[in-house]
Amino acid sequence: MGLDDENKKGEASGETSDRENRLSRMNSESSLSEEDEERKPELGPMIALKEQLEKDKDDESLRRWKEQLIGVVDFEDVGETPDPVVKILHLTVRSPDREEMVLTIPDDGVPNPKGPWFTIKEGSKYTLVFNFRVTNNIVSGLRYNNTVWKTGVKVDNTKAMLGTFSPQAEPYQHVMPEETTPSGIFARGTYSARTKFVDDDNKCYLEINYTFYIRKNWQ
Repeated sequence: MGLDDENKKGEASGETSDRENRLSRMNSESSLSEEDEERKPELGPMIALKEQLEKDKDDESLRRWKEQLIGVVDFEDVGETPDPVVKILHLTVRSPDREEMVLTIPDDGVPNPKGPWFTIKEGSKYTLVFNFRVTNNIVSGLRYNNTVWKTGVKVDNTKAMLGTFSPQAEPYQHVMPEETTPSGIFARGTYSARTKFVDDDNKCYLEINYTFYIRKNWQ
């Protein structure tokens, strides 16, 4: 009995100690999380690229370092405001089975309100190519998002990081990995799609909705 009583006391003491340790850890973690919240860096306001480049412009070594960091910037494409400007010029569909299809982006963002924007052959290999121009400021983390539906059911959702780009007179070109269109009777038909280009700040530079066909043959 005495041994049992001692064991019970020891167990009770151990449980109390465990609870105290758990509470201590929880308080410590809470304290750390509060400290982390307090230590979050506060980002300053965006500064126009022109202003950044003109700072310390007489310091040759600093100028070279900035060029290595962001590339050689064309000052004619740099504005006074901090917001970057990205214009998607056109999309190109490349396939070894036919000539390139160059799809120009209309100013109103509606490729073809009366019908499909393009037709692609079933089972064919193809590559998408984006041509775009960046002006005014550096665009960080430019991304391509594309969602495709068939008869109201989502059949594809593609997201790709294009990169970070500085202003320049010449357009940039990004080539996507090669893909293959589905084939078979159930794959043929009309598809609807939404394409978006956004950056790290979730600023959207282009959003277009369109339809396209997958058929037995190119048209």
